[in-house]
Amino acid sequence: MNALSPTTSRAFAPDPANSRLLRDAFGKFATGVTVVTCAGTDGPLCITANSFSSISLDPPLVMWAPGKASRRFPLFRAAEHYAIHVLAADQADLCWTCSREAGALERFDHTTSEAGVPLIPSCLARFECTRVACHEAGDHVIVVGQVDRAEMRDGDALAFYAGTFGQFAQN
Repeated sequence: MNALSPTTSRAFAPDPANSRLLRDAFGKFATGVTVVTCAGTDGPLCITANSFSSISLDPPLVMWAPGKASRRFPLFRAAEHYAIHVLAADQADLCWTCSREAGALERFDHTTSEAGVPLIPSCLARFECTRVACHEAGDHVIVVGQVDRAEMRDGDALAFYAGTFGQFAQN
């Protein structure tokens, strides 16, 4: 596939035969990176997600969208309580490890909330949530949570763009 120059573009109709093109087009939207955690029957669970967004201030609502094909999907969809952690620039290793292993938090420092949810320290922001709705959305499910507690700090953000990590520096 040829690289596109800044002055050219490629138009296409999304189709299962060209899903890589659509994935690459989605990747042109730079996002922050989150790790979502919940309590599992065998210990703390984690999953990475860049499909996070705030929805409402009153009531305080956020959403994230796990993929149905993930082996962790049933556990996170069923979780009544979970936490969304916005990662700092120095937390790429945590991100990669959580993307590969559901039980990765066993190897990282964490505490537990009153609701039993694993909490990762030193994130830029953390939202402790109670699930209020799930909406089917193609091969994902949109999980809406009410923010019960939030925490934040200053720092540089871990960013994801076109399949690679970078950082967004705070001025």
